[in-house]
Amino acid sequence: MWVVKLGGSLDRNLLLRDWLERLAAEGAGRVVIVPGGGRFADAAREAQQHWGFDDLAGHNLAVLGMAQMAQLLKGLCPALCCARDETAIRAQLAAGAVPVWMPLDLLRSAPDELTNWGVTSDSLALWLAARLQAEGVIVVKSCAVPSGADEDALVQAGIVDVEFAAYRARLECPVRVVSATDWEAVPRLMTP
Repeated sequence: MWVVKLGGSLDRNLLLRDWLERLAAEGAGRVVIVPGGGRFADAAREAQQHWGFDDLAGHNLAVLGMAQMAQLLKGLCPALCCARDETAIRAQLAAGAVPVWMPLDLLRSAPDELTNWGVTSDSLALWLAARLQAEGVIVVKSCAVPSGADEDALVQAGIVDVEFAAYRARLECPVRVVSATDWEAVPRLMTP
């Protein structure tokens, strides 16, 4: 099973439908989609800057943003199924579906390693992949991704979050960071 993280900035990119259609067609029973937070998470950042509340509240608002993005993806591609937790994800995969993670179980009442802005949906996709023991991870970005760049270079370029390399180090499977323009390469990308 592969985890495919669709960056939140794709929410206004016409290639988003192509990605969803391709994943729904080719990912039945073998793909879990992790949505970025997109403009919903951006609103959480802006509210925190304005009001000055702590990162715990910011994290919870960003998680709700990811859940909203999951609903947006489902609205664009009704063949997808929303899944709140690992149990639901595994059940949907077993049924031959393509689940979209709606990570409401990541809402927190106390801070932990996930509740800071260094951990965005990029690192959360890797966190989920480790928990699901995924065969691989594809992180789709709306920007150009330099060919052959390692995790540290991607962090330095601001393409992935600052904790990405640390979460990547916890995985033994391949992790591919690609541009949204690579949607036609999905079958090739999902080979070990």
